[in-house]
Amino acid sequence: MVDGDGEQLGVMLTRDALAMARERELDLVEVAPSSVPPVCRLLDYGKFRYLQTTKEREMRKSTKANAMRQVRFRPRIGRHDIEAKERLVKRLLEQGSKVKVTVLFRGREIVHPELAVKLLKDVAESLKADSKVEQAPQMEGRMMSILLAPAKAMSVTREKSADELVPVAGANNAEDQNT
Repeated sequence: MVDGDGEQLGVMLTRDALAMARERELDLVEVAPSSVPPVCRLLDYGKFRYLQTTKEREMRKSTKANAMRQVRFRPRIGRHDIEAKERLVKRLLEQGSKVKVTVLFRGREIVHPELAVKLLKDVAESLKADSKVEQAPQMEGRMMSILLAPAKAMSVTREKSADELVPVAGANNAEDQNT
């Protein structure tokens, strides 16, 4: 038997342990029933459950839900629409979400799955700098899809390229000297 403070009270009979629990106005909780002899603990069970639920709630708050997002295409989609949806997928990947890119078939379009495979490969190829393919093209009923995950390099802050650097006023630049 273990006290509420973690102090071991030794081996004792069940009725003695229950009497001690009533005396201290605590509950007798069996912690390890499979051990020989079984291990019990004196504690306020209501308070114990409350603390456990608050810890679980805090754990759920602290964990980031890695959301799975889905972007749908059709096999006969226009080039501009593909580009717009690629920008959407890129934005979702930058937010840290996994993206399921799906091509939906309607009617007789399912006869030509090679169109969907080509479309999915083109999307994956255009986004290869921002993502990695976790799942190759796969048929699921009347849909074909791939799964894209954010690239590891996305978490590392990118350094500015030479084009993005802005000259500081008053610095000796080649352009300032020529004008």
